[in-house]
Amino acid sequence: MFIVVSIIHLLPLYGMFGGDHLNKLYGIPIDEPNLTILMRHRAVLFGLLGIFFLYAAFQPTVQAMAFIAGFVSVLSFLYLAWSIGGYNSQVNRVFIADIIALICLILGASVYVYLL
Repeated sequence: MFIVVSIIHLLPLYGMFGGDHLNKLYGIPIDEPNLTILMRHRAVLFGLLGIFFLYAAFQPTVQAMAFIAGFVSVLSFLYLAWSIGGYNSQVNRVFIADIIALICLILGASVYVYLL
């Protein structure tokens, strides 16, 4: 399950290559320098999180921390999107991807706890 969550979190890494890539990911123009810096940095952070999830898939000693990080990441985005609303189709794709990630995290955490 961590591999699926990893892939979902690695996809935004594409945005670190610039505003055009971010526009393709999120469907909004990222042409203001400050916003470009922040969003590209966000892409790098998601890449790091994705690499951590991939590592956790093969290292049981870090899986508890990875589940916590995953739930915080996914649930915070889902809450923000749900509470604010009015997002475009590209952000809706992210919402759906995070629902898939949440399902994977719930299933994975259930197995993890069961095997303790």
